[in-house]
Amino acid sequence: MPYDEALTRYEPVLGIETHIELGTKSKMFCGCPTEFGAPPNTQVCPVCLGLPGALPVTNQAAIEGIIKIGLALNCSIVEWCRFARKNYFYPDMPKNFQISQYDEPLCVDGHLDVEVDGETYRIEIERVHMEEDTGKSLHVGGATGRIQGADYSLVDYNRAGIPLVEIVTKPIVATGDKAPLVARAYATELRELVRALGVSDVRMEQGSMRCDVNVSLMPRGASEWGTRSETKNVNSLRSVERSVRHEIERQAGVLDAGERVVQETRHFHEDTGTTTSGRSKEEAQDYRYFPEPDLVPMAPPRAWVDELLSGRPELPAARRARVREEWSLSEKELQDIVNAGALDLIEETVRAGAEAAAARKWWMNELSRRATEQGVELTELPVTPADVVRVSALVAEGALNDKLARQVFDGVLAGEGTPDEVVEKRGLKIVSDEGELAAVVDEVIAGNPDIADKIRGGKVAAAGALVGAVMKATRGQADAGRARELIIQKLTG
Repeated sequence: MPYDEALTRYEPVLGIETHIELGTKSKMFCGCPTEFGAPPNTQVCPVCLGLPGALPVTNQAAIEGIIKIGLALNCSIVEWCRFARKNYFYPDMPKNFQISQYDEPLCVDGHLDVEVDGETYRIEIERVHMEEDTGKSLHVGGATGRIQGADYSLVDYNRAGIPLVEIVTKPIVATGDKAPLVARAYATELRELVRALGVSDVRMEQGSMRCDVNVSLMPRGASEWGTRSETKNVNSLRSVERSVRHEIERQAGVLDAGERVVQETRHFHEDTGTTTSGRSKEEAQDYRYFPEPDLVPMAPPRAWVDELLSGRPELPAARRARVREEWSLSEKELQDIVNAGALDLIEETVRAGAEAAAARKWWMNELSRRATEQGVELTELPVTPADVVRVSALVAEGALNDKLARQVFDGVLAGEGTPDEVVEKRGLKIVSDEGELAAVVDEVIAGNPDIADKIRGGKVAAAGALVGAVMKATRGQADAGRARELIIQKLTG
């Protein structure tokens, strides 16, 4: 069913479960390293492989990381909690159970505010709990890379046991046609918040942040929620939005045909923007949770929690409010900076001595365009905030104009050195000698008698054509303003 039509008949209800791998040096319950991309099955030991007799030991750095996340999400940190065993059988789970938390999580009852089209939505957080990650399956053969149709499967247990935080929202209602955008805004804000805390790199393309997106529909005017589907392991912000939109359309079509929505997990396909059925969705009782017998309960000292709260960095919402005021930005200008991934770069450039307007201008216009052309993130360009500071200073001093500054960035991007080295190698200096500039102006006037006569006759606007000729003659290295002054002075003075 078309999206707009679906929203006239049904109200979407969302729920998002986000898994975030913490950036600790060792795993959750053993001393194995957590380096991404290591050769398969080289970062394992008897504990994370689930060998008989191996006992887990809790990683304190991981507990600290989850408390930081819970506090940033305005959660209450409980006085006492414990781990539980989540029992299920799958090749990527070597112990045949996962150490997680069930009815006694560490962080509860929080919220995160997000903004969509000028409207604020409060996303209620039900719980933030700890668990260990699973291994990673690789399905070889077949067209989809999934287990269906594969010739065989391989399992890499390097990821098994890495500290994992699961953040579970309460049902997200009353979002209407903004539901996909709200889901994306929540995932975006959560990623920025965790990144600001420094507890994870939250790189979705590497799996260190993954979203399970739950969607259900209820008829307009009804009070009972519909049956939900869960789209698993959605691994980009855009895909979070697209998966919600598709599920709304799909479920509306199912209901409109008089059929029932099946409670199941589903897979999202990046190429088509659609989901396909995975397996029937388990309930909590299917996992046969029971308290983990090999780990003692935890009681985080209040003094420790208070210390973590007082020492946390500036959070994204507070930071945006500050820079918006300091840089005199509109909400749209600020959002454009955030969406471009330029906030850190611009702020570092300003801290290094550039004016905010100049820093924004170069990062958001020239360099953002270059990043788009090269198909890379802005942060991946070989240009540093120090480079932008120096180019801005040369422009402010009158040593460069904007055209020459762009050529300097050409050289920096090409690996020709620092801005000063590029200026020297390419001879990119504004013609500052008055006599030299005056001589060029005389040549241009002599070569364009018709335009010169118009200016003498009072049509000063025609001077722009002569200024352009001066800039061409000097390869853009003249001061356009001073050239204009000389032209008018010589022809009307």
